[in-house]
Amino acid sequence: MSIVSKNRRKFIRNLGGVAILGASAPLMSTKAYANILSGNGKALRFYNRHTQERVQGVFWQSGQYNKQVLESFDHHLRDHRQQEVASLDPKLFDFMHAICEKLGIDKEIHIISGYRSPKTNAMLATQSNGVAKKSYHMRGMALDFAIPGEDLARLRDTAKALRLGGVGYYPDSGFIHIDTGRVRSW
Repeated sequence: MSIVSKNRRKFIRNLGGVAILGASAPLMSTKAYANILSGNGKALRFYNRHTQERVQGVFWQSGQYNKQVLESFDHHLRDHRQQEVASLDPKLFDFMHAICEKLGIDKEIHIISGYRSPKTNAMLATQSNGVAKKSYHMRGMALDFAIPGEDLARLRDTAKALRLGGVGYYPDSGFIHIDTGRVRSW
C-alpha cells in the first residue's frame, strides 16, 4: 500500500463527525443539518470550485473547536495546484459563519481560493495585479468565496460591518475576499 493510500485512509478514519461528499453526492437535508447544531454549534458547508469536492461539519461546539472538522476543512481548502495542505486560521471560519448568520444564509459556500502556497501565489501574481506578493492566503488566513444566489455587495457590506478582518470586493470576478488580518477593505 502506498504512503498516499495509508495517509488517505488515516485521514478518512480520523474525521469523526465530518461529512465528506463527492461532487455528485447530495448534501444532507437542511433539517438534518440544523439538528446537528443543537447546543449552539457553528457549522459550515463548502464546495471547492476547482476540485469539485464538498465538505461540511460542525467546527465549533460546546465552547471549543472540533480539530477533526478543522483538519477536514484544511484538506478541502488546500492549494489544489500544488496539492499542499496548511492549517487555516479557525477565526477565518468564525468570520465566515458570522457573515452567514448575520444574513440568515444556510447555503453551501463556493470557495475560489483558500490556502495558497508561495509557489502558486507567485505564479498567480505574474498573471494578475490583484494578487498580493505577501498574500494572507499563504498564511492560511484568507478565503475567496461566493454564495450562489446571494448578492456580492450585500456579502461585502456585511463582512465589512463585522470588522473581523480584511474584506476585498471583486464583482467582475464574482467573489468576496475575507481574511483575519487587520480591519481594512478594498
